[in-house]
Amino acid sequence: MSLSEQQVKEISYLARLKVDEGEVAQTTAELNNILALMADLAKIDTEGVSPMAHPLNMSQRLREDEVSETDQFEVFQKIAPKTGKNHFLVPKVIE
Repeated sequence: MSLSEQQVKEISYLARLKVDEGEVAQTTAELNNILALMADLAKIDTEGVSPMAHPLNMSQRLREDEVSETDQFEVFQKIAPKTGKNHFLVPKVIE
């Protein structure tokens, strides 16, 4: 599939992109190169190839989930304007 200069102008109008008349030929050529690359990639046989989450063969180093702060629940409850049983009360915003 290749695009004509008229199609590039229409696409740029619909996408609200400003493409000057002097740039239409270059933009058309670049878009056609991209479409040709996508067509080449579509021809590649990927049967039996499992999807990769990362291009490098590595795993993420995870740290242990440890508590690093003390529980200040009671301090925050004391300074809150309104509280319920272990929760904050806020004004109703949806009627």
